[in-house]
Amino acid sequence: MSFSAPASPAADVDHTRRSMRDQALAARQALSGEHRAALTERLAGHLDGLVACLAPAVLGFCWPYRAEPDLRGWVVRWLAGGGARIAALPVVIGRGQAMAFRPWTPDCAMQPDRHGIPHPVEGGFVVPDVVLVPLNAFDAEGFRLGYGGGYFDRTLARMRPLAVGVGFEVGRVASVCPQPHDVPMDWIVTEAGAARAIRR
Repeated sequence: MSFSAPASPAADVDHTRRSMRDQALAARQALSGEHRAALTERLAGHLDGLVACLAPAVLGFCWPYRAEPDLRGWVVRWLAGGGARIAALPVVIGRGQAMAFRPWTPDCAMQPDRHGIPHPVEGGFVVPDVVLVPLNAFDAEGFRLGYGGGYFDRTLARMRPLAVGVGFEVGRVASVCPQPHDVPMDWIVTEAGAARAIRR
């Protein structure tokens, strides 16, 4: 996809961002399950090296939603690499609020939130050192478009973890037309590789 920031009123920017989000979602969901699995495997290979260097004690990630990369198997392998490691999933506390994270293991009790996304129902909250953040549309500066609720922007602004955006190259754009509230990723990882976000 190819977009550039419009020199136009805020309504036009909002329309452009919605269009980018919709096109990125449509492109990702149009990939076959087999193709997505192959891309995810390549993405996971790049994630191996980066996360080994970052060496988090607590790693936040997201349950796959709307054809996002499914990193659950990768997280299970990461957990097996050290007994002190903790993986954590986000929990939506309320509309307009930052999320919190609870520890996750493959056998922990889960329940869906109002969007149908499972999250752990037991355990104290933890603060991740590194969070793997799903990407819809994204750019080389590390800015991303989620689903429009602002949950991750509020969460990252409050917790200040290292943010690693994870997604497929079909979502890459020239610019997402970032807004003042947008929190950029520190790293972007796709099937094409891992790259530190460009700071201008």
